Amino acid sequence: MEETKSRVRDILEWIVCIIIALIIAIVFRYYIGTPTMVKQPSMYPTLKENQRLWLNRWNRTVKKMPEKGDIITFEAPTTTVLSLDEIKKSQVARYENGPTSILGKFTFYVLENGKISYIKRVIGLPGDHIVIKDGKVYINDKEFDESYLQPGVVTDNGRGYCTDIVVPENSVFVMGDNRTQSTDSRCFGCIPLEKIESKVWIRIWPLDKWGKIDK
Repeated sequence: MEETKSRVRDILEWIVCIIIALIIAIVFRYYIGTPTMVKQPSMYPTLKENQRLWLNRWNRTVKKMPEKGDIITFEAPTTTVLSLDEIKKSQVARYENGPTSILGKFTFYVLENGKISYIKRVIGLPGDHIVIKDGKVYINDKEFDESYLQPGVVTDNGRGYCTDIVVPENSVFVMGDNRTQSTDSRCFGCIPLEKIESKVWIRIWPLDKWGKIDK
């Protein structure tokens, strides 16, 4: 009898330890950082498909606005291309039909099951006047230096209408470095701060490319 009770107690202790470990892992992943893999070519050549990255999520935890030039991840907007009429009403990306139940929100936002995220570079901050013309980007009437782009890259409207706007408060304007293969703020508008998930911090794979991701 005592032996049975001891076994049950041991099993319960192991279950408690596993639950605590899972909670710590989930909290760390959501608030501190997590690994991810590049799945699209929109940030080429800075980031290439199948490279593995470490994401810093502390800025989201403290609600800090990213800096111009940062590479960030964010929740994919519901509508990827806004019409001209929609852009005239609001330059902020649309997020609709999200989960409403507590379990649904936990699964989607914390566990990130079924959630799609994009990786892009921050081009404009709140109050910046962004103009895309003649194949270049202008911020506050000055040509924006983008040394990270491949030679000869032309920035057009990207099939979108958001090419002459002032970035709204608490939002950022983002674009991929691979301009011809990137669906970004030119199409879906600016990303609100609360939808930004993390800053790309370190490339961890392949090993010969390991290191901090600079602007």
